[in-house]
Amino acid sequence: CKDLTATEKLSVLLIQPGKAPRMVEIPDTLDAMQELVGGYIEEYMPFTGDDPREDDIAIICNEEGKMNRMPPNRAIADEDGQIMDIIVGPFFICYAPIESETFLSLPDDLKEEMRKKFDLPEHYYRSDEGLMVLRYDPKDLDREQAR
Repeated sequence: CKDLTATEKLSVLLIQPGKAPRMVEIPDTLDAMQELVGGYIEEYMPFTGDDPREDDIAIICNEEGKMNRMPPNRAIADEDGQIMDIIVGPFFICYAPIESETFLSLPDDLKEEMRKKFDLPEHYYRSDEGLMVLRYDPKDLDREQAR
């Protein structure tokens, strides 16, 4: 007999501005997801690749993040490295196969792949060549501030 009061958990990759990604477990509820991203959620599925499962990886971010001027977090680039979008505010990555009606935990082998993809925080600036991304290690900033 299943306990109907127990909430299922999702294992997701949380990515916050200025921080390294980390795996977290959250209740499988809309409230928990909204709390994690700081507002209404939006599903964004920008990935395609040789592995068809990449098509099922979802970024869950704040739907109104840009309107609310949340801090820039990570860039999403196409196959040629051209920036398609910049996600603002905290977001998380989960698994969302088309045949599923709900979000699912990120499979173990995709956890590492996504962690590597978003490993370092980013700063953005404009140059004569357009929008540029500077990736940095937050540990280096901590050492600089300690001096």
